[in-house]
Amino acid sequence: MNISAKRWMACLAVLATPVLGHAQSCNAQTWQHGSTYRLGDVVRYSNGNYYKVVNAGANGSDYTDPTISTWYWQPTSCSSSGGGTGGGSGGTCNAATWQHGSTYRLGDVVRYSNGNYYKVVNVGANGSDYTDPTISTWYWQPTSCEGSGGGGDGGGDGGNPGGGGSFIVSEAQFNSMFPGRNPFYTYSGLVNALSAYPAFANTGNDTQRKQEAAAFLANIAHESDQLRATREYNTANWPHYCSTEWGNTCAPGQQYYGRGPMQLSWNYNYKAAGDALGINLWANPDLVATDATIAWKTAIWYWMTGTGAAGMTPHAAIVNGHGFGMTIRAINGSLECNGGRPDQVQTRINFYNSFTQIIGVPAGGNLGC
Repeated sequence: MNISAKRWMACLAVLATPVLGHAQSCNAQTWQHGSTYRLGDVVRYSNGNYYKVVNAGANGSDYTDPTISTWYWQPTSCSSSGGGTGGGSGGTCNAATWQHGSTYRLGDVVRYSNGNYYKVVNVGANGSDYTDPTISTWYWQPTSCEGSGGGGDGGGDGGNPGGGGSFIVSEAQFNSMFPGRNPFYTYSGLVNALSAYPAFANTGNDTQRKQEAAAFLANIAHESDQLRATREYNTANWPHYCSTEWGNTCAPGQQYYGRGPMQLSWNYNYKAAGDALGINLWANPDLVATDATIAWKTAIWYWMTGTGAAGMTPHAAIVNGHGFGMTIRAINGSLECNGGRPDQVQTRINFYNSFTQIIGVPAGGNLGC
């Protein structure tokens, strides 16, 4: 994420990307124009989609429209309504209890003796091959009770309502993608960060979810030297990344060079990311290089809110079928696309093709920009 590509973040006026509608009954209230809502409230909008208040000011959601304000609202699923989401127990669930010595099919969900739920995400010739869900991260992934019932992954957040606990890329696949990564970039940190944006890699059908995950990981592979760089290598270059345009300020003694998977930089980006995530990154930017979960959250934040030269977020580019190339345009298109840096574009495409092969999903079209 090069310098000039980041200036778009000074003005965050991004249309929300809707989650696919849900047909099931839901006790979420219908959104009313002129009303404000509290943190955690879920509403049903006139387009049939559901939105949750993820940030709130003194006036709650401050009378904002869920399809316009991505700071106050995030797309969610009907199952998230009523506050609380939860990862494992509670509520009625038809998942079978896991049995030692049994094998399960792709998509099956079981309840383990620890009270948590696990889903078969890969299978061998013998199904789940008699593996223990708490040991094998290739065959199994943690999931929620709402994900039970087997079969395909529906639209919206059904596989991970509320986030934090399941990622469509397994730990073994992640390790295969980044064999030489810095130990700071933990898989658990990534999984924990999912709660910040539940729609991330969790919207649409199974192919869309996998393509989004591969596209995200391919772009951060390029930005962070395959997750080897926790901080920008040459911190003496542009040592402060401090802009005073648009009323921005910098905290005394702090430097805002690139950090984390997306190499977040500039003071206004740290401020905007911190405000969205509820963390004071403006005053303590090095949290992005010292706390793995926060680091991953900032990368997902950028992915879900940045539009760059694309006019849409990378998330929207994938779930709306625009292809991987549009994610490049959203992240660094002003410098790399339209013949600017074809070598860097090709590097991103190479990562994407590799990662889609690892997780077993077609790359789709429109790979370049």
